[in-house]
Amino acid sequence: MREHLIERPVRPLPGPRRLVRDIGPAYAANGLIGLIFAATGPVAVILAVGDQGGLSQEQLASWIFGAFFLNGILTILACWLYRQPLAFFWTIPGTVLVGPALGHLAWPEVVGAFLATGLLITVLGLTGWVRRAMAAVPMPIVMAMVAGVFLRFGVDLVRLLVDDIAIAAPMVGAFLLLSALPALGRLLPPIIGALGAGAGAVALFGRFQPAQAGAEWVAAPLFQAPQWSLQAMLELVIPLAITVLVVQNGQGVAVLRSAGHAPPINLITVACGAWSLLTAAVGTVSTCLTGPTNALLVASGERSRHYTAGVVCGLLAMLFGLFAPLFTRLMLATPVAFIATLGGLAMLRVLQSSFVAAFSSRFTLGALVTFVVTVADVKIFNIGAAFWGLLAGFAVAWLLERPDFTPDED
Repeated sequence: MREHLIERPVRPLPGPRRLVRDIGPAYAANGLIGLIFAATGPVAVILAVGDQGGLSQEQLASWIFGAFFLNGILTILACWLYRQPLAFFWTIPGTVLVGPALGHLAWPEVVGAFLATGLLITVLGLTGWVRRAMAAVPMPIVMAMVAGVFLRFGVDLVRLLVDDIAIAAPMVGAFLLLSALPALGRLLPPIIGALGAGAGAVALFGRFQPAQAGAEWVAAPLFQAPQWSLQAMLELVIPLAITVLVVQNGQGVAVLRSAGHAPPINLITVACGAWSLLTAAVGTVSTCLTGPTNALLVASGERSRHYTAGVVCGLLAMLFGLFAPLFTRLMLATPVAFIATLGGLAMLRVLQSSFVAAFSSRFTLGALVTFVVTVADVKIFNIGAAFWGLLAGFAVAWLLERPDFTPDED
């Protein structure tokens, strides 16, 4: 039978009763933590890039509106149709690429590059090439790349226990206690206990420092007409597409596969491309299937109910996007240790499973090379280390671990 180019949704589609039955405190907690992660450090990256590039507050608010509100709609639709966690946000490495470009390119030219990137990704998705390319890379090498990307969360967690023990220690203690007592942990998920302990520590030590209140609470999308520029096309389109398809989507797909899901790769690619066209209209960088957020959504619970965490994350993302100016001020008012510890604790199981999948069977040398190159975090041609890690690991495996490419015979 001929394989469908775009993967078909799962039937029957979950109705309201099924959603209510499947959702629970643990899944709602994972959705909340996923949103908190996306709404803090990554938002700070947008603000830093915008400040570097001289964007106005209105342009930044519009960017954040598209990143959360519009991508939140896509997240809800994808999770509901395919009954698995498929959280879409924006490419963080791509955002970093935009900063230097704004030094010599006008904002409308950059928006034109966003549109061109969306068209390119859509075409690649419709060809089916992306799914075939991802299937060709051995899973241990892909998971070594994921482990290399996520390692910093574990390392930062250890450092925070020294650098900001007043905030980090109560959070780690609450997490370990609730994890060690399963009966108590079922009533209060460990990550929510850590969140509560951290919030209490922040309040107790007077570490909540909101900026001076602004007049705006609700984000207003600012529609930006693109300007076509050959320089912008050459400088941004291919690197942006690589960060979406390889660095971000590659992580997201690998994380979901390691949790037992079968993500619809062609649909994901086409959705990222088509939605990038939509979000570009309000000045938002390209849409992607996020790796870290999806890792948080599958951090615990039953696989068949993970999709509800994605739905919760999407709903909260829409709310955050609508009130982006207000929520951004509140999130950035908390100490760095609060968010970083929360992310580190949530990533522990994901990091563990990534190492097990990378180094427990075949392609161990290729996986090691991938891991080392990814951790080195060296950019070449403005392309992140995750891409070069995959390339180097695959090359080493092909040269030195050729027998591992042969399937085991029963």
